Amino acid sequence: MTELLFRDDPTLAAATARVLAAWPGGIVLDRSVFYPRAGGQPGDTGWLRWPGGETAIADTLKGEAGAVLQIPAEGATLPPQDTQVEAVLDWPRRFALMRMHTALHLLCHLIPGAGVTGGQIGAERSRLDFDLPAAPDRDALEAGLAALIAEDHPVSTEWVDESVLDSDPGLVRTLSVQPPRGAGRVRLVRIGAGPVPVDLQPCGGTHVAHTGQIGGVRIVKIENNGRQNRRIVVALEG
Repeated sequence: MTELLFRDDPTLAAATARVLAAWPGGIVLDRSVFYPRAGGQPGDTGWLRWPGGETAIADTLKGEAGAVLQIPAEGATLPPQDTQVEAVLDWPRRFALMRMHTALHLLCHLIPGAGVTGGQIGAERSRLDFDLPAAPDRDALEAGLAALIAEDHPVSTEWVDESVLDSDPGLVRTLSVQPPRGAGRVRLVRIGAGPVPVDLQPCGGTHVAHTGQIGGVRIVKIENNGRQNRRIVVALEG
């Protein structure tokens, strides 16, 4: 089972680790800063470096039994088993994904009560699909995002018993994908420091430490994808 360093510190851009296994289909480390693709957030990319060698990591996926698979680029040299490597993220890409992911949580806050039917996070553009009969006002959404970002709300995580989701089903905004059950606890992402948070929902992804780090965000377009489905596409500025 891989120790998930990104879960406790998403700002950790590099860390030493030991190679447990390596083959062309994936490299397993004992600890990893690489986020594996899940929940609409892409897997991290970067490099594994050791004396005399380097492997470019093209993607990161979930493996079996809690392992994280760093996927080497095609034809890349593989690190020997038991080698100590430095795992280095493509930090500009990861930070953009963190900014985007947090911005999408703010977007959920601005559309209360609507279930999320789908979504995809990208370093340049992202989208969320909402179960809505009519499209929201684009200018109002953009102004709302700008205000929440400027207010610089803190972003934190907490673990709760999974029974909390049964007692408060409104925490789960996604209609198509439910938080994983069976581990006994669920990770919540909280935006805002007050007794009533700006946003609070189950999420395993990586986020910025406070909303001011998101920077500028604009609504690229709002699409009608069916009678009850509205797709909102956002992009980072700068």
